[in-house]
Amino acid sequence: MSRIGRMPIAIPKGVDVKISENNVITVKGQKGTLTKELHKDMILKVEGEVLTVQRPTEQKLHKALHGLTRSLVNNMVEGVTKGFEKGLEINGVGYRAAKQGKKLVLTLGYSHPVEMEEPAGITVEVPAQNKIIVKGIDKQAVGEFAAKIRGKREPEPYKGKGIKYETEVIRRKEGKTGGKGKK
Repeated sequence: MSRIGRMPIAIPKGVDVKISENNVITVKGQKGTLTKELHKDMILKVEGEVLTVQRPTEQKLHKALHGLTRSLVNNMVEGVTKGFEKGLEINGVGYRAAKQGKKLVLTLGYSHPVEMEEPAGITVEVPAQNKIIVKGIDKQAVGEFAAKIRGKREPEPYKGKGIKYETEVIRRKEGKTGGKGKK
């Protein structure tokens, strides 16, 4: 049995969970509403203030989907109660971020500023010129937009310039040595 899949999901007060046909689950909370269609074979049961996920058989596919389905539902419940956020740091001389309305404007050493539009359901904060915080209720959307921002200038290993996650550690490399060539 899947260790993650068999754990029950506690539904906090103020969160409404509805399961309709074809395993379409809707989770409503104070931060918003999330809807997701899960695999039709998984068995979702709401008993009081606990939601459980069960698998119909011991097939390899059902074993793989068991923990995944439980994690997806748990992330939905956590998203509508607490929300998710990812922090990014910008390193490099002249590299900075600014917010203009719903646009994130990045100056990353290119000949032009990079402008990115905030997707629906996601908010971007720029508390400092070298710090970006991506917030939202959908964990996947937050991670995806943070990855798109990071992809505009990934950190390089020699000087560490670029955009990195706050928790990311850049493995630094040593530059060329100025030794004499072969004779």
